[in-house]
Amino acid sequence: MSTAAATRKKKSDRWHDRVESADWTAITEEVNEYGGALLPQLLTPEETLEIRELYEQDDLFRSTINMGPHRFGEGQYRYFNAPYPEPIERLKQALYPRLLPIARDWWTKLGRPAPWPDTLDLNEPGVDHTGGEFLLLEQRPRAQSRGTATLLPHGHGYLFTTRDRPVESARGWSAAPVRHGVSAVRSGERHTLALVFHDAA
Repeated sequence: MSTAAATRKKKSDRWHDRVESADWTAITEEVNEYGGALLPQLLTPEETLEIRELYEQDDLFRSTINMGPHRFGEGQYRYFNAPYPEPIERLKQALYPRLLPIARDWWTKLGRPAPWPDTLDLNEPGVDHTGGEFLLLEQRPRAQSRGTATLLPHGHGYLFTTRDRPVESARGWSAAPVRHGVSAVRSGERHTLALVFHDAA
């Protein structure tokens, strides 16, 4: 292998290595129980800064959503155009094989056909703040709703459902709706990179 090829391989493997450093058995158990689970640090401080600086480059994004008119709270988010910046593409490729079995297991339990392919085709289309904890609210059948707040360490990932999760009862599996959000940012600015595994707006 040439020096250049070895350098490229080492560079690309870092994303895979970070994802694989996680205890995926524990993550699977936690996301099955709560609908969300903290992942290891997936981005270095330098990488988060590089991605944050891309936000002002309008040509990199295919759409921008202002949250206020949709009653999602305050703030804005943007969807990158493909091809994605390297960290996003590499992390999605590394995470997808770990997320796919969880998603297929959930859909099987709920009696739904699982639409996801075996591989992810990417060719188709909290740093300086206080507050801003990630919130999950699960509406449990015949029980009080359960809320979970997680303060995400800088550069870490968080795996969560955007719709519902299977819960077992005496009558089999049913879908418990899970909503997500962010608590009020009390000072500063909160920036988040979301890796979306469905074709969003």
